[in-house]
Amino acid sequence: MRFGAEDRSKPLAAVIMRAPGPAMAKADPANWHYGTGFDPARAETQHAELARIVAASGAEVHWMPSHDDGLSDAVFVQDPSFVTRHGAVILNMGKALRRAETDMHATFYESIGVPVIGRLTGDATVESGDCFWLDPQTLAVGRGVRTNQAGIEALADILRPYDIAVCAYDLPYWTGPAACLHLMSLVSPLGQDIALIYAPLLPYALWAEMTARGWTLIHAPEDEFMASGGLNLNVLTLAPRDLVMVDGFPKTRALMEEAGCRVQVFAGDALCIACEGGPTCLTRPVLRA
Repeated sequence: MRFGAEDRSKPLAAVIMRAPGPAMAKADPANWHYGTGFDPARAETQHAELARIVAASGAEVHWMPSHDDGLSDAVFVQDPSFVTRHGAVILNMGKALRRAETDMHATFYESIGVPVIGRLTGDATVESGDCFWLDPQTLAVGRGVRTNQAGIEALADILRPYDIAVCAYDLPYWTGPAACLHLMSLVSPLGQDIALIYAPLLPYALWAEMTARGWTLIHAPEDEFMASGGLNLNVLTLAPRDLVMVDGFPKTRALMEEAGCRVQVFAGDALCIACEGGPTCLTRPVLRA
C-alpha cells in the first residue's frame, strides 16, 4: 500500500476513520468531558455524513473496527498516530482515558500494510492534534496539556534519521487541562501555504515562522471561535483549498470562500461541538497523492 500524508499540496487519497459505534453509545458524558448537546444516535448520523463527503472526494476510507471497547474518543482517529512517506509513528496520548488507542492504531497499520517507524512510550506524550506539517520535512508541534517536552524529544529522535525536523511551540493555558486545546485548535492548514488561524492564542513564534515562509493567514472571527470552542477552526483539507467544516459558522466559511476555497459543511453539533473534535480529528490521513 502507498502511504505518506505530509504533503498538503496533494489531495487526500486514503484515510482512516472509525464510526462512533457502541463505545460512544455507552459513553458517560461527564467522564469523557462531553457537552450537553451530546447525542450518540445523532453523532452516528453526523459521522456518516462526514464519511460520505470524504468518500465522494475520491479518498479511500479504511474503516477501523468500532468495538464495544469503552474507547469512546477512539472515533477521533487523528490523535494517536500520524503517517509519513517512510511509515507511521505511534504516539502516546496525554489524555489517560485514551492510552489504549495507540495499540489499536499499531495493529490497524499492520493490517493495511503501513510499516511503523517508531513509537512513543512511558511518560513521553504527543497527540497528533498538536502536530501539523509546515512543509514535508518540517513538523510543527505544540507543547501543552497533551504534548510534553519528553514526547517532543522522543518524536524528534524518531524522525531525525529521515531528515524531518521537529519545531516546538508553546501553547497557552486558556481554559485549562480538562479541556482540549491542541495546536490545531489554533491553526488549520487549508493547503500548502494557506491556513486559518486564531491569532490571539496562536504562539507568536509560529505566526512569525509562517509569515516568513509566505503563508496566507486567514484570521478566524473571535465570536465564532468562542461560540464553537475553537471548532470553527477544525477544517479538513480534502485537497488544497477544497475543505470540509462543521456547519453553523457562516463568517468563518465566508472568509475561506473569499480566499478562493470551496467549503462543504455537515451538521456536527451532537458529535463535534459536544465532544470537542471536528472533521480533522475524525480522520487520520494515510496518503496524500
